[in-house]
Amino acid sequence: MKVNRRTVLKLSGLGLVAGLTGGCDAVGGVLGRMFAVPPRETLYFTPNDTFYVVNYMESPFNVSRDLNVEQWRLNVTGEVKKPVTLGWRDILNRDSFDQVVTLECIDTLPGGDSLGNAQWRGISLKKLLQDVGADEDTARDVVFRAADGYDDSIPFSRAMRDDVMLAYLMNGEKLPKEHGFPLRLVVPGLYGIKNVKWIIEIEVYNGDYQGYWQRKGWTDDGTIKIFSRIDSPGHYQPLRGPEHVFRGIAFGGPHTISKVELSVDRGKSWNEAELEPTLSPYSWVIWNYQWRPPKPGKYQVAVRATDAKGQLQIAELVRPQPAGASGYHTIIADVEEV
Repeated sequence: MKVNRRTVLKLSGLGLVAGLTGGCDAVGGVLGRMFAVPPRETLYFTPNDTFYVVNYMESPFNVSRDLNVEQWRLNVTGEVKKPVTLGWRDILNRDSFDQVVTLECIDTLPGGDSLGNAQWRGISLKKLLQDVGADEDTARDVVFRAADGYDDSIPFSRAMRDDVMLAYLMNGEKLPKEHGFPLRLVVPGLYGIKNVKWIIEIEVYNGDYQGYWQRKGWTDDGTIKIFSRIDSPGHYQPLRGPEHVFRGIAFGGPHTISKVELSVDRGKSWNEAELEPTLSPYSWVIWNYQWRPPKPGKYQVAVRATDAKGQLQIAELVRPQPAGASGYHTIIADVEEV
């Protein structure tokens, strides 16, 4: 689904409403009784055609539809000794690497869908900046400008880490047009606003550059907050039988997830879930938890995660602006028979 950032909050679904209202209270409970939310399929890799798309403009970006890749150019400018203009073949002829990275929109609410996990192939931004002689004494930010007029930056120190890439493949396929063809930025651990698509210029900047969303009051840091989600069962989905498996994802942003816990009693106690192996410290993890309900009834189920640094997911419910949402995702497990 292609949406702009202002419509994300309107399209997040009933399960998200439940997470914001405590599930069986207020709106979540009323709507839940009317409409059970189906479970989500939990996959480690998100297919390209279902990977979330968010554009800053009101209408989807369409310049790339007519883009001739042989005419596309990338200009590297600013505080560099050797400014350069690169074509598509120049990018393909550089050394490349693969990595699995989860991207997340800064508008994602607890239980939201605006994140996805993919394997990316691209070139090292660090190596490119070294080759053009970026001035490490004067550079503070690296600015990325896109063909649709969007712009943002990351600190020069972050740009010079080995995990930052300029990607041209996504899940083994040519980068789809809606995901930034021919070249996009992938910075593990930073919200999507920082992962600029359709890049046509990179400027090494000697000041504190404020990008499009920063000029509108959003964060310039962009570090992803710990996120976890219950994918199945769905909110108010009728459950029958003596045992049920809860399944979902958890994402630590800059750090991998070390623990996921579920509560079935409004947060009075927490039980640790099992984590499936991952292929990258920069990706979400899939978790599973087997549960035997003691009796029929409606149970408020919440999930929380802890990252590898020992940081626990923030429980306080906070709206996305200016630095990303927080809060636990909560659903109602409707047990009809035990």
